Amino acid sequence: MKQSAIKPWFFLPFILIFSFLLNLYLGSVRIPFSDLTGILLGKIPENRVWSDIIWQFRMTKALTCVLAGASLSLAGLAMQTLFRNALAGPDVLGISSGASLAVSLIIMGQSAWLPAIATGPWTIAGAASLGASAILVLVFAISRQLRDNNSLLIVGLMIGATVTSLVSVLQYISNADDQQVYLIWTFGSLGGLSYPEIGILGLILIAAAVVLVITAKSMNAWLLGENYATSLGIDPGSARLYMITAACILTGAVTAFCGPIAFVGLAVPHFSRIIFKTHEHLTLIPVVVVNGAILLLLCDVAAQLPGTSYVLPINAITALVGAPAVISIIMRARQVSI
Repeated sequence: MKQSAIKPWFFLPFILIFSFLLNLYLGSVRIPFSDLTGILLGKIPENRVWSDIIWQFRMTKALTCVLAGASLSLAGLAMQTLFRNALAGPDVLGISSGASLAVSLIIMGQSAWLPAIATGPWTIAGAASLGASAILVLVFAISRQLRDNNSLLIVGLMIGATVTSLVSVLQYISNADDQQVYLIWTFGSLGGLSYPEIGILGLILIAAAVVLVITAKSMNAWLLGENYATSLGIDPGSARLYMITAACILTGAVTAFCGPIAFVGLAVPHFSRIIFKTHEHLTLIPVVVVNGAILLLLCDVAAQLPGTSYVLPINAITALVGAPAVISIIMRARQVSI
């Protein structure tokens, strides 16, 4: 490992632990830090309600932050490598919109005379993954014809706008109850998952991370062009399929369980490259996983408005982080190449 990357690597685990504990500590109910550490060590606190708050609410939310942030960041890294463009991301290219359309069909489809479907977690997760996959495959097929990143981003934005308009039509013709359910889902939520659902999200993250680690050499070569990758004996079709599959499953799963969370997948890979000064994917994969977890943990802390009973939509906070990231990418366009 390069010497310039030693210091960031050294501090990263401590920052993750600090962010995780901060997320557990802050909330509408004040729990002394000594009692928090005691609860985590299995001790019974003076106020038994505190133990329920930590284990049943704050712990599940913090774990969801870690898994969702890591998953979206890993999906963003795969997509930015696939398209060789730092502005590629699940939300920018319409992937999240595709997942949202599929979920809206599940929730509000009866208003459009579609057959009723039970809205269980597996149903919504499967629908979101299929919606994300369909849009990403469409965008990639168009990219094969355009071979121009700027045009591709415009096309992706237009596809996202078209899909969003279809969702708007569904909202217009659906009843008020279904509209409210879907609207709340679109705000994004990190506090509604149970431990079994967290386990599902964790398994998906591990499976996708393993696939991308195995494909890391192909991803490194892909950055230099498809022809260069072929000259090294790498099958471009297989590498493309692995990256698309990983990005789709990760984005679809997070969108299904937590709603569409914007900008995390775009910002984290970009900032990780700046901090660690590398394009080596065996380094970037664990880096973006940890950085994504840290970012979403801290965004969730800000969204909670500690000391109050108010909780802001997580998308409102991630957008405040993501907008400067886009500006930074544009400003550094001549210095940073993907």
